[in-house]
Amino acid sequence: MTTDAGDVVRRVRRQLGLTLAQLGERKGYSAAQVSRYERGISPLTDVDVLWRFATALGIAPADLGLSPRPPAGPGPGRVGETSPWARLPVSQVGRGQEQGEEEDRFKRRNVLAAGLVMTAAAATGIPLPVSAGEEQVPIETVLVGRLRDAMLGIGTPTDPVQASPAAELDKALAAFHACDYTALATRLPSAIRAGHALGPGAEQWLAGAYILATRMLVKLDEQQLGWMAADRARQYAEAHGDVMQSTEAARQLAVLARRAGWAREAMALALTAAADPRLRGAGSDGAAQRGLLVQSAAYTAARGGDAQGMRDLTQEAAAIATTLRSTTRLRNHGGGFSSATVQLHLISAENSTGDPSRALTAARALVPQELPTAERRARYYTDVATACAAWGRRDECVQALLAAERVAPEETHARPAVKSMIQGLLVSGRTTGELRGLAARSGLKD
Repeated sequence: MTTDAGDVVRRVRRQLGLTLAQLGERKGYSAAQVSRYERGISPLTDVDVLWRFATALGIAPADLGLSPRPPAGPGPGRVGETSPWARLPVSQVGRGQEQGEEEDRFKRRNVLAAGLVMTAAAATGIPLPVSAGEEQVPIETVLVGRLRDAMLGIGTPTDPVQASPAAELDKALAAFHACDYTALATRLPSAIRAGHALGPGAEQWLAGAYILATRMLVKLDEQQLGWMAADRARQYAEAHGDVMQSTEAARQLAVLARRAGWAREAMALALTAAADPRLRGAGSDGAAQRGLLVQSAAYTAARGGDAQGMRDLTQEAAAIATTLRSTTRLRNHGGGFSSATVQLHLISAENSTGDPSRALTAARALVPQELPTAERRARYYTDVATACAAWGRRDECVQALLAAERVAPEETHARPAVKSMIQGLLVSGRTTGELRGLAARSGLKD
């Protein structure tokens, strides 16, 4: 159905003498997105989208596989071409018990839970932090554990009056950009707890907190929790009615789908969200969000071995960035979007195609100081290290990793992908004092 429908749209468009851009303007799509629909790159299966093309081009519904009647209209949870998403009920997470009897039961349950945790830890040999020694546990373990508990509603609630969801999220974002995992391990779980404690009216902040949690969990290779966080982010964004948050949550879902090996689904998630007509009414930020989504699709193409498709999509993202001039948009939303961040993304994508030479060429075209945050600059150096490692340039790889450590020590020591690279260097050849020192600071043994 996807290819046939695209063929019909292309044939009728050409018969009417319309360009891709002209058809896109009629329905709020970019020329590139119309082209992807026609060529079958973006799935042309959504009934609403098919009806948009049918009405714009005067195509008989049956020619697109549609019933004679158009849909009644999007439901309350519908966004653009995506399917409906259920809205979360008002959360009860973090709400204290007011009656004495309930408080007693709550305390007894906590004692039982603590006992079960300690028993399980003893059985598995997992060290648990004690009140004065939590710093002995790797910070990434603490961060993931606290996020998990906040998401499950385990532990002490956060009073939204004492710590508002908005304020805690702002602090968590600042910690994320600075790669301050110690602060993030406190602020991000607090933002989630405060949002749940506030209940109705906190959907915007909960969506933002869960988007950030997803990004962090992806970094730490915690896919299972990442899916949970991304799903909640999307549902809270839908409940709030924010297209920017909704499409960003879709981008995070696309990342997780790609990591799960679902390339087709990842591409569909990203490109469908990029085609959401509401983004065209969101000004420069909407354009930047489209760019981030196209970038995500480019990376998926790279992981699938489609180097040319990756470069075509990257050029599309770069063209969007050019229209924004030198301004970095969405710093607190998607990590920042600008010409510099598109170039950064190209380095990663070229690495994923298996071409370290092209990755290093892309890296040389970027000045890392142009990137908006320490988190993005650290990514630059680790991507350079990845390319150097693939090309057998051990010394340059180590120097790039040390540069990443200077920019963001906690992130360099905590990310599984970076630790795996360091471990590989330790066991694959000559070691140096610098490499052994970096390994030790990352909790690895020579």
